[in-house]
Parts: sequence; C-alpha cells; structure tokens
Amino acid sequence: MERTVGSGTATVEAVADGTFVVRVDGSLQSQVDLADPTHLAFEYMRRIGDVVDAVAARKQPISVLHIGGAGLSLARYVAVTRPRSRQIVLEPDEDLTEFVREALPLPKRSGIKVRPETGRAGISGVYEDSVDLLIVDAFVREAVPENLVTREFAAECARVLRPGGVLVQNLIDGSAGLAFVRRVAATAREAFGQGVVLAERKVLRGKSFGNVVLVASRQPVPDLTAAGRRAQPPYEVMPLTELAGKAEPLTDGETFVSPAAPSGTFG
Repeated sequence: MERTVGSGTATVEAVADGTFVVRVDGSLQSQVDLADPTHLAFEYMRRIGDVVDAVAARKQPISVLHIGGAGLSLARYVAVTRPRSRQIVLEPDEDLTEFVREALPLPKRSGIKVRPETGRAGISGVYEDSVDLLIVDAFVREAVPENLVTREFAAECARVLRPGGVLVQNLIDGSAGLAFVRRVAATAREAFGQGVVLAERKVLRGKSFGNVVLVASRQPVPDLTAAGRRAQPPYEVMPLTELAGKAEPLTDGETFVSPAAPSGTFG
C-alpha cells in the first residue's frame, strides 16, 4: 500500500514473518505485528519495552505520552500489556496517522489518542504532573529534531511527568566522542538528576553508528542490567552522569545539528 502524506510518500509493506513495515520516502519508520503487538522488531524498541516493563507491572494501567507516532508500535505494546492505560501520541503528520490506522488498525478500546501536533507544540497542552512515562521517538529524515533535546524542552518534560515519572528518549549517534548524546545526557541530568543510557558497547565507544536510549527520572531509575544482558544483541547500561561528563546542556538559543544516520543504517 502506498499513499502521499504530509512528510512524503508512505508505504506499508507485508514482511515474510507476518509483520508490516512502515516507510516514508524509503526511510524505515516502524514495524508492526498485528497478531502479536508485544513483538517489537526493532532493537531500540525492545530496550524501551524493557523500560516499560521495569516501570510498571503487566496489566497495571499507566499514563503515557508518546512524541512521535508512525506505526504506533510502542503504543500498541502498552495497550496490550497494560490494558486501560491512557495514551496520547503527538504525531504532526495527520495523513500518515490516517493511513496507518486504515492499513494497520488499532485494537478496539486501545486507549490510544493521536493528536496532529509536533512534540514541542503539543506538550505545552499536556497537564502538569499527569504522565507516568514519556517516550520521545521522533525523527525528521533520520535525524532527531533539535528542539526535542534542549534544556527548554526537558523542562516541559519534567513539568508533565509525575514526581516518579520516567522520560525515555531514542537518540542516534556514532561520532567519535559521542558529542551529541553527551550533551543530551547533560541536558537530562540537569532537568532530572537521575538516569542511565542503554546502547550497544560499540556505539558507546564511538565505533559504530546506532541508537542510544536515554532514561531519566527525578527518582532512581529501575535496574536494567539484567535485561541488557538478556537482550539480543546485549546492551550496556551506563549512568547518565558518566556519559554526560563535563558536557554542557543544549539550549534553544544555540545553533547545532543532531547527527543523521548514514544512508542504510536502519534498513
């Protein structure tokens, strides 16, 4: 299936394993398993799934704000594992959302509400202290939007999260020294104080481009060491303070560019 949407040409393709892949202008956005929404095909999504499982017991309803929607894979995961959860998804491409809903229908009474807004604009309309888990997984042409990693945005995240709430951000980097994710880590450390990052060892060492999942909270975050060892491939759990080092937080007032994944990195 193919359709022109706000961000380009979207396609939904069936895969041999029974899942469906969502692409926009050829860029891989999501992989959805309608038969088993707990099946998270992407490695970084499985890491976020580990965070969800550590934050709340199965069948315990939670309040989740997602920034970035596409195929709604993580929202589907929460809806199935924690029925009656209240979920809001901020996805600015309304045409893409409509296409995904038609091609890959959501379960009935999923509790998932999609708002056609960007993360930065949409979060301002979310009530204070109303969210248990905030998942930021938004990209523009395989790069993280700059206005979703700054001090000012982190302050908004802290505002909407409950005192024990958890922020999860999917980032990408692979440069020597990891300058970008170090500064994002410093930004989250300033706003929340506690946290870790989850990534493959080769990515943390700057030897390979890939995903770095940042987890932050005003309370100590759950221990994900055992989950990282069980994962395939395994991932490291590094304290936020260790990664941030002496890096300075990012701000709205400066000019910077988040690293874009080299062509073909994510299929």
